[in-house]
Order: sequence, then C-alpha cells, then structure tokens
Amino acid sequence: MSKTRILLADDHSVIRAGLKLLLEKQNDFEVVGEADDGREAVALAGSLRPDVVVIDVAMPNLNGIEATRQIVAQNPGVSIVILSMHSDESYVMRALKGGAKAYILKDSAEADLIRAVRSVKEGKSFFSPAVSRMLLEDYVRQMQQLGAEDSFELLTGREREILQLIAEGNANKDIARLLGLSLYTVETHRANILQKLGLHSVPELILYAVRKGIIS
Repeated sequence: MSKTRILLADDHSVIRAGLKLLLEKQNDFEVVGEADDGREAVALAGSLRPDVVVIDVAMPNLNGIEATRQIVAQNPGVSIVILSMHSDESYVMRALKGGAKAYILKDSAEADLIRAVRSVKEGKSFFSPAVSRMLLEDYVRQMQQLGAEDSFELLTGREREILQLIAEGNANKDIARLLGLSLYTVETHRANILQKLGLHSVPELILYAVRKGIIS
C-alpha cells in the first residue's frame, strides 16, 4: 500500500518536530518535507508533489492562506490542512476560499490531525469540533436575530443529498456518476441549493454544512 506523502509547514521547529512524530506513528503516512516559511512551502509543494500539505496560518514571508492559494493553483491534486490558533469564521472562510479542505486548531492538533489528513486524502472536508461548534453557535445566533425559519427545510431530499456530497468535496461529475444523474441535472440542483439557502459559493456552502452538522 502506498503511503500518504505529507509536507509540513510551520515556522516553529519544535512544533514541526512534534507534528512529524505524531504523523509518522501512522504506518501509512510519510513526511517527505518540511518548510519554515510560506514561500518555501510553495516551492517544496511543487518539487516534492506531496498528497497533503499541513500548513500553519501564521507563516513568515508568505502567510499560510496565501501559500495555500498558490499551492492549490500550481498543484490541483494536493490537499491542504490548515493549522490555526483562530476559530473565528473569517479565518475559516478565507482558508476555504484559498482552497483548504481541513481547518484544525493548534491546541487540538494531537486529537484532530490524523483524522484531518485521512479525510482530505479521501477528498473530504474536516474541521476541529471546536470550530464546528463555533460555527453552529454563530449560525443559531444569526437565525434568532433574524427571526428566520430553518432554510434547510426548503431543500428537497435530493438537494440535501447533493448538498452533503458537494460539502464533502465531490466534483459535479463525481456526484453525477455516484447518483446516476446527468451533469446538467447536478449543476441545476447545485444552483437551486445555493439560491434557496442564500449562498453564493462552495466555501459558503461548506460552512453551512458544518453548522448544520451535515459534515464534520
């Protein structure tokens, strides 16, 4: 069985060493490179072609979110796990827009990192439970302030199914194949879902799915 090849990017050598030790306890993981700033992470992602990059948000020379954007643009097959001290929505949204598939908090990395790497390797999203709770609490608070009904109830059963598959990171063509639908039908459902929920992008849809507990 081939190993999952991982690039670690964090400007603190002690943290990198701890993360490497944690990851390489897994027989199917291999840390193939380490970077201590964002520009080096971009360069190594291009030369080493890892399966997964684990990168801190706060990196010198080039921050983790901009580095993520460049890595994904240059290497579409690479999955990104963001490490952060920040759990607020603005950071999570910027990470998702940059192309990250997982967002975990540094203080829970020991518990969440392995699951996050396995999830993104399978093409799925992953968030630290504390991030998911924060997003849910914020969503409930917004709903109460607006006096709004639960918009999820507006979706049909098929739309809910497709919402989950999109949020898990599946492309339209993969959803079409999985459900036995045409690509046009999936694209139509996707547009309807965004319209009904008042969303404008896939990152917003992913955050919505986390808030609703549809994905973790």
